[in-house]
Formats: sequence, structure tokens, C-alpha cells
Amino acid sequence: MSQALAPVTRSNIKIGVVGTGLVGSTAAYSIAMQGIGSELVLVDHNPKLADAQYRDILHATPFSHPMRIRAGDYADLDRCALVILAAGVGQKPGESRMQLLTRNAAVFADIVPRVMQHAGDAVLLVATNPLDVMTQVAARLSGLPASKVLGSGTMLDTARFRSLLAERFQVSPSSVHAYVLGEHGDSEVLAWSAAQVAGLPLDRFAELCGKPLTQQARQEIDHDVRHAAYRIIDGKGATNYGIGAALARLARCIVHDERSVFSVCSVIPEVAGVRNVAVSLPMVVGQHGVEMVMEPLLSSEEQEALRKSAALIKNTFTALGY
Repeated sequence: MSQALAPVTRSNIKIGVVGTGLVGSTAAYSIAMQGIGSELVLVDHNPKLADAQYRDILHATPFSHPMRIRAGDYADLDRCALVILAAGVGQKPGESRMQLLTRNAAVFADIVPRVMQHAGDAVLLVATNPLDVMTQVAARLSGLPASKVLGSGTMLDTARFRSLLAERFQVSPSSVHAYVLGEHGDSEVLAWSAAQVAGLPLDRFAELCGKPLTQQARQEIDHDVRHAAYRIIDGKGATNYGIGAALARLARCIVHDERSVFSVCSVIPEVAGVRNVAVSLPMVVGQHGVEMVMEPLLSSEEQEALRKSAALIKNTFTALGY
């Protein structure tokens, strides 16, 4: 007879955030405002920054949910159920993507072993860019099963896709089921052929609404999904609210073992003919990380685009020397 698992309760869930810059601090703030877990520990290579972020977030808790929050060191991550990795360096003027990746991989080579020394049973949630490759780096450095290391992947891209479709058809985004797959980046794939609204194929629903999806409409939506981050960065220098909210949503899913489906990335054995690569697909997320991976039925063109996206991620990871 199988033994029942102990219930997951908010009273005994500790979450760590490593890297308390814009993304890490926004994720921590979102977690605190939603009362996810019972304890939050902030760690940064700059202890003064971590201390300031902890105090600022703590002062907001009287208006939301009581929670134990503190700044600390890696040793304070002991017994964490979840550790969010948001540490990394920014891209320098004239620096190539590979140069940035090499520097961030060096950051992870330092922090991941230190996290594992004290929180070896935690699920790792990666937020550092280039996201897909850094998720694969974290999986390799941690030695954890691939399912326990995931990145936020194309969650934001998928949210943008669903929102734009919902806006066009004047329905709630919750009624739109559509995913962005592959890299969280320029090679991402909008899975038009698998999209549905109210259980109907997208094209069929569009016809019923009297708003057929012309090629121009598809191109406009595709452009807006792919370039949303660029527009935000151009205006304010960084994106942090959307990704912070996405990380908090994943934290809630893991803490409460929701087994909800999100387009996150994790190292999977094979996708579109590319083996052992971290790529975003619809995945069931729960207490132990990724519980199930699903590859939607795609058109031949989308399948080839997904193969190219996965190959790009795999080749970039291999170029690091792993």
C-alpha cells in the first residue's frame, strides 16, 4: 500500500531568493504580498542591498500577510522548499550574448554549489538570462534531477499571446488556451495551430466572431509578443513587474502542489529531434518541480521552428564547454 504524502501547509514553507536586484526583489515582494509560504530569506553578494530589500518588503507586510522575512547568507537557506535564482550580471555596451552568458555561467558556478550545500532538497527556479541556457547550467551544476530545476521560460510570452488574442476577440484571457514554445527569446514559437478559445480551434472561433485571423493580424500579434520586452526596456531600462509576478505564481504553484500547467523550461530528454535541452513547453508544475511535460500537436512549420529554437539553445549551452 502506498504511503500518503504529508500535506503541504503554508506554516512550514521556506522560500529563498538569491539575487536581490530588480527581478529578485520584485519576485520577493510579490511572494510576500500574496502570503506565499511562511518564511522568506533574501541573499545577495551585496549584503547591504539584501538587508535594504528585506526591510522595505517587511514594512509592507502589515498591509498584506504576516510573514517571516530576513536577509541572510547561504547557510540561512537550509530547509528551503524553493530557491529562486535571480543573480546575474547585466549586458555591457558592445558585449555579445555569448560573452554575457559566459559571465553569468561563472556567477552560477559560484552560487549554485553554495545553494546546494545548504538547500540540497529545494526546487530551483531560474530567472537569470539567457534563461533557457542558464536553466540548463543550473541543472548541470546542481546535480539535481532535471525535473527539480526549472526556469520561468516563456510564461510571460504566453501571457502576452493570450492577452492579445483575448483583446482581439473580446473575451477573458482565461478562456484563451495558447502557448509560446521554445526559447525565451527571438527564436520563440507561437503555437497558432494548437491555440483554442472556449474549446474551439482558434480559426473556427475567429470565424464565429466575424473576426477572421488574417495574415496581417497574425503578424501584428507575433510582433507585439516578440517585441514587448524590448519596448519596456527601451522605456525604463529593465523588465521586472511581469517576471516578478510570474515567479511568484510559480512559487505558489510549487508551495501548494497545484499541478497547474505553465510554459516553463526544464531540461528534457528530447524535443523536435534535439536531445537533452532546456526548452519551454507546457509542463505540469507541482511540489517537486516539473511533474509532466507535454508537446502540443503542431503544424509542420511550427515543428521545424521549434527544432531550430531548441537547437539554438543546445548549441549555445554546448559552446560553454559543458
